[in-house]
Amino acid sequence: MNEQEIKAAVAAQAADAAPFVNRRDPARTLGPDGLPARSRRAPKWADVPDEKWDDWRWQLSNRVNDLAEIEDILELTDDEREGLSAPDKFRVDITPYFISLIDPKDPTDPIRRQVIPTGREQQAFTAMMEDSLAEDRHSPVPGLVHRYPDRVLMLVTTQCASYCRYCTRSRIVGDPTQNFNRKEHEAQLEYLRRTPQVRDVLISGGDGLTLAPKLFESILRGLREIPHIEIIRIGSRVPVFLPQRIDDELCAMLEQYHPLWINLHFNHPDEITPEVSRAVDRLTRAGLPVGNQSVLLAGVNDCVHIQRGLVHKLVENRIRPYYLYQCDLVEGSGHFRTPVGKGLEIIEGLRGHTSGYAVPTYVIDAPGGGGKIPVMPNYLISYSDHKVVLRNYEGYITTYEEPPTYERHDSATCAYCQHERPEPGQSGVLGLLEGERMWIEPKGFTEIHSRGNTEQHRLQDPSKWVPYGVGAIEGQAREASPVIGSGELVDGASNGTPPSHAMGTPGPDAKPTFGPGEEPRPREGEPTASAHGELL
Repeated sequence: MNEQEIKAAVAAQAADAAPFVNRRDPARTLGPDGLPARSRRAPKWADVPDEKWDDWRWQLSNRVNDLAEIEDILELTDDEREGLSAPDKFRVDITPYFISLIDPKDPTDPIRRQVIPTGREQQAFTAMMEDSLAEDRHSPVPGLVHRYPDRVLMLVTTQCASYCRYCTRSRIVGDPTQNFNRKEHEAQLEYLRRTPQVRDVLISGGDGLTLAPKLFESILRGLREIPHIEIIRIGSRVPVFLPQRIDDELCAMLEQYHPLWINLHFNHPDEITPEVSRAVDRLTRAGLPVGNQSVLLAGVNDCVHIQRGLVHKLVENRIRPYYLYQCDLVEGSGHFRTPVGKGLEIIEGLRGHTSGYAVPTYVIDAPGGGGKIPVMPNYLISYSDHKVVLRNYEGYITTYEEPPTYERHDSATCAYCQHERPEPGQSGVLGLLEGERMWIEPKGFTEIHSRGNTEQHRLQDPSKWVPYGVGAIEGQAREASPVIGSGELVDGASNGTPPSHAMGTPGPDAKPTFGPGEEPRPREGEPTASAHGELL
């Protein structure tokens, strides 16, 4: 070997010996000084030592909240001064870390618009509500919202690290007089202990990660001691406002309570800083799947290119985009609202244009308490009895041929069907598809169509509108019509004609039925749920 070849071999050997450093991992990003990268810091705190700046308790203790403090950091507009001076404004508190991310000279800065109040917050708009999702209406005990059959929302505090100006719970969030105490936490847990249909609990608030660590852990422990609670989820914006809170101690504690999931709340790519990347990295290494919920906000992220940049940055940090919410009809949010068409345009610009797992589900959380309703562009153009016509994101139109025959799933031999989880009164549209009933009546339907008649007359026999083999709103299902071969007769009836006595007791495979205000009647041998969901 010549001298040049020897040098090359030595260099290759040294390279092999050096540990690999993944420079593409955002959690490993280095700054110009060769140390872990940091986001910018406002001049007000330039002299604060790093060890203090990185202390989440220091960050909470030094939040800014009044006009004079904020004007010392940002060049405020008249509209912002009006908002900060309003006597009945929604609470303002911003961590030094988060306000430092704002461009002090740009009134349109997307982070600024989310946390700095403006005078426009005070303007009412059509359909504005204090509790637009009717959460308190679906609350059996204070702070527990039971809207869906198998999962609940558990509000454990009204306090946050910082406060979003479009907060859907501004009726209680930020108000220390509305906070939840240990007694109410215990009442929430007691409700869950006696409601075995609940398998999934979402902890939110406020933000549970702002609680004292021992108190938060006691809530997790209380949930994990309930056998039928399968999944615990945490909804938090702390990693966005206060990434310093996600330290090794917290992650070691969370690891004890798996299966545990966490959903964060990023609205703009500028919120994902090196500090955030390191915080999320700790969460994922502790075994927590991480998702993200965004809110569509005018002047912040109502742009398909911003949204594409956001979801790309999220998945780069191993965060799965989960929901994109239409802004709620809550007080103070009028100037943040966009048309629903803007959300559809954004989904149109994501689906097919980027990875499928980077596309969130666009939802409207139904005003009045109907829950999350997904909305998406129409990809199904048409269909017939044997073919569906579809289009893709490019406008490419194709067809899918349906099978001429289909061997249906046999629910009689399926262990899952025979032991389905009860959903008292909430089977909804699925109940229609499964034959539990044939129709769903709106509230007051019977009273309206009685037209003032208070007594049943001679023609009004409810058995007339009870269908064969299917549940109904009133009465029992009739026995299913027999299946007979061509030319066969059943009790003298011709093919396709049910026998005269077919209106007897439902067969063993008939679906349960129930009347207005009643809970479903379980199959023989199944447990019965009380009005509170407790199995009897």
